[in-house]
Amino acid sequence: MAITVDVLKRVPVREQEAKVRAANFEEVCLGYNQEEAMAEASRCLNCKNAQCVKGCPVSIDIPAFVQEIKEGNFKEAYLKIGESSALPAVCGRVCPQESQCEGKCIRGFKGEPVSIGKLERFAADWGRENHVVPQKPEQTNGHKVAVIGSGPSGLTCAGDLAKLGYEVTIFEALHKAGGVLVYGIPEFRLPKQKVVAPEIENLISLGVKIETNVVIGKSVKIDELMEEEGFEAVFIGSGAGLPMFMGIPGESANGVFSANEYLTRNNLMKAFDETYDTPIMHGKKVAVVGGGNVAMDAARTALRLGAEVHIVYRRSEAELPARVEEVHHAKEEGIIFDLLTNPTEILVDEKGWVKGMRCIRMELGEPDASGRRRPIEIPGSEFELELDTVIMSLGTSPNPLISSTTIGLDTNKRKCIVADESGKTSKEGVYAGGDAVTGAATVILAMGAGKAAAHAIDEFLREKQ
Repeated sequence: MAITVDVLKRVPVREQEAKVRAANFEEVCLGYNQEEAMAEASRCLNCKNAQCVKGCPVSIDIPAFVQEIKEGNFKEAYLKIGESSALPAVCGRVCPQESQCEGKCIRGFKGEPVSIGKLERFAADWGRENHVVPQKPEQTNGHKVAVIGSGPSGLTCAGDLAKLGYEVTIFEALHKAGGVLVYGIPEFRLPKQKVVAPEIENLISLGVKIETNVVIGKSVKIDELMEEEGFEAVFIGSGAGLPMFMGIPGESANGVFSANEYLTRNNLMKAFDETYDTPIMHGKKVAVVGGGNVAMDAARTALRLGAEVHIVYRRSEAELPARVEEVHHAKEEGIIFDLLTNPTEILVDEKGWVKGMRCIRMELGEPDASGRRRPIEIPGSEFELELDTVIMSLGTSPNPLISSTTIGLDTNKRKCIVADESGKTSKEGVYAGGDAVTGAATVILAMGAGKAAAHAIDEFLREKQ
């Protein structure tokens, strides 16, 4: 049966029902089938001056790949995306398209924008399921480049350099490659074996080498890589994995986690799976402090582990930094939102375990430096939440190990590596990008930084010849 297309409305995407998915770790969004993808692609205006491309940090030729889907040329669509993106199946799932490509879609001015992210996901999944793999260069150029970290920026930089013929080695501190894609984003949003692992395998097929369990700054220093092991350039894409806390009383109690630890235990170490020997405390009543995508991920994970879950956020829903889709899914699944609420103390029992959290109600005042209205405490509005687990999701900063062990590498007051738009740092031959430079941000922005650095490294090494 043919799908009737309303050019002003998106073709709906299939999802697990909220009550069903809240009790499992299977992927929430089921994506488009071929007929649905072709119908949605037919809504594209195929603009000559495509604003959607300008909204994409890696400059995918969106009208071109969408047109290929419209015509049923799925392989060509996948290959077109692959010219610009090393991780299309990942980006189709986790990128904030609503504020980037889809946010600039002309169709969206008089209706709903084209569902670019879901079409990218469809093309990428089709490519994987039909075993389309990138072609390795016929020969390398003999130049060695080291990439620190196997997250989105590192993988992108490595892939782009490998396509140009460079001998690239990625050094990853953890036991598995993927960075935040494997330790930070839950299975129900980004399946690891089905989606992440094949995209990493595609990079290996290009000739990229990956060495795990190598902690740069401890196992080996950047200066040693360059001076003793023959790497002519280095890209630092080590991310921002150092969690932040509020500094309120009780934060050292048993039952208080950073979102980083909580998600890493569940996503990378499979604590949610009883067959794995990596347990985590299954709280019965959990509060997640924060309002970003990571907070939503932690809250929805705790829910799937059997808890009643509260999101505690000091501003209103309008200021929530999380994606609209993630907030919508969290609400559907039964997450409770305690908005305009700020913790002042974590309450601890006589054995040192969390028993609750004291909070105060807030109201919004004038905008602060971020442009959002500043939250102000309402005197006399204190109240207590009865809890057994608190997850702090207040952001992360880069671990200073790399910068502190590399001679001549400048950092700013936030311990982020200082780099220009190309990724060039204060140390010759060393480039950096992603969260290590910006602090915690999105997957696609990290990918854009890795792409820019690959181009700059190529120019740098060509000029040295």
